[in-house]
Amino acid sequence: MKEIQTFAKQYQKQMGWEISEESYAQSRDSLLNNYMLLTTEVAEVAEELRKAFNLTASNVENGMDEEQAFELAKNQIKENVGKELSDCLAYMLKFYNYFGIDAEDSFYAKMEEVKNRKNKDLVKPTK
Repeated sequence: MKEIQTFAKQYQKQMGWEISEESYAQSRDSLLNNYMLLTTEVAEVAEELRKAFNLTASNVENGMDEEQAFELAKNQIKENVGKELSDCLAYMLKFYNYFGIDAEDSFYAKMEEVKNRKNKDLVKPTK
């Protein structure tokens, strides 16, 4: 993760896509713009999921087994989901870099916090 975060920082600088640090107003505008762009990319992941569910339903309606239909649909959207998740990751890394946060350390610390929560769900999903 450290390598990808370093790559993202260098890439974003090379492309001129860093979050502005010139002034409060420019930083605020840049942060809000990048947040908006991140949420747009998250919505594009949702669109791909919607496409998979619609493909599944259509194939089931045409007589295909539901599990087989879903596997087929997942394979059909896999590449686009990867692209959209990569866009999300790029924006997230931009925020990590702007605030000087080590993404890997932050991730592991948060997962440890979640694991030790007192109010976590007690029922685990069944397969």
